[in-house]
Amino acid sequence: MAAPELLDEREEGGTSSSSSQIGDHVEVTIETRPQSDMEMTSASAPGPRSADDTLDEGRNHGNSLRLARALRAGLLRKNQDYVRIKIPRSRGARGGAGGDGGSTQGRRGVLAQSANPLPQEWWKTGVAFVYTCSCLLLTTGVITMVHERVPSQVPPLPDKFFDLVPRMPGAFSVTEINGMLLVGLFFVQWLFLKHRAIVGRRFFFLQGTLYLYRCLTMYLTTLPVPGTHMNCAPKLYGDAQGKVYRMLKMVSGGGLSITGSHIMCGDYLYSGHTVMLTLTFLFIREYSPRSLWWYHLICWLLSAVGVVCILLAHDHYSIDVVVAYFITTRIFYWYHTMANNQAMRGSPHNYLSHTWWTPIFNFLERNVRMPVPCTFAWPIPIPTSWLTNPCRRYSMVQTTREE
Repeated sequence: MAAPELLDEREEGGTSSSSSQIGDHVEVTIETRPQSDMEMTSASAPGPRSADDTLDEGRNHGNSLRLARALRAGLLRKNQDYVRIKIPRSRGARGGAGGDGGSTQGRRGVLAQSANPLPQEWWKTGVAFVYTCSCLLLTTGVITMVHERVPSQVPPLPDKFFDLVPRMPGAFSVTEINGMLLVGLFFVQWLFLKHRAIVGRRFFFLQGTLYLYRCLTMYLTTLPVPGTHMNCAPKLYGDAQGKVYRMLKMVSGGGLSITGSHIMCGDYLYSGHTVMLTLTFLFIREYSPRSLWWYHLICWLLSAVGVVCILLAHDHYSIDVVVAYFITTRIFYWYHTMANNQAMRGSPHNYLSHTWWTPIFNFLERNVRMPVPCTFAWPIPIPTSWLTNPCRRYSMVQTTREE
């Protein structure tokens, strides 16, 4: 029952009492007292009214208004069905209210970038590409230096695989062809990946690091040629210009024997061909759907056959291939274990973070906060106008001309 209705019942005479339920657990009972015969006579009899009577009547009216307001406030507090939630204003909103439009847009850009768990950050991919190119150039220089130190007229080291399996001429060409096929397949797959920037800088960093390790092992221990069939270029000794020419020739030919650019010896421990065959297969399998098992099987066969053909050609010792496979797979697994587990990055019990390249890893993966999904996208963005109906565009133009 509303407050005005309660007041109306109070003003009416009678001997009845009214009781009603208002809201939840709020009961209001108002009783009226019957007037006596004397009071009714005095009330009905006309006569002059004193100042005290007028004052009492004003007080009663004020009490009635206060009672009505109290009842109304109580009913509103009891029956409200909403909860007030205070939302704090962000710093960017305060900055916008202050009139600093440029700083507000900058903060919004930073917040949008931080909200994306997989930012592209192509500039980091460029840094990783420069890193791997530097490592490849350093490898070429180290091979040129090691070539001058290869012992002459020294028989090959004993190798158990060479003792069991005779040499097969032309097998090394199969290795390089398989390597080029794997690199081509991975490049096409990489072009259609949605997060190609993240995958690209991971590949560049791992490739550069593996070749950096290779520079160290080749320079520290120089092994003799693994077979008498090896045709090594003559040594240049102090001819710096000739060494630079050989480096440029090797870089231009991709360091492949089938292109005639690899004419130097000494780059045995460990095998660079095994690194590329293994690394490209691991990336192809990691960033492709698991349902494409036949695609993974083909790539694995290309990689495995290429590695075996290195040994069949007797162009590398068995230890070169074993060490290259072990180092490539360990670094790939370590890197992706740290990249796909956010809790391990800041954990003091993560001993994988004790590697020397952890600062570089933190730089490349700082804003990547989830595993990279296997999602594909068109490499070249299609203009929006191409997606619209050409007939519709023509009809719109024709309508405009008619108007």
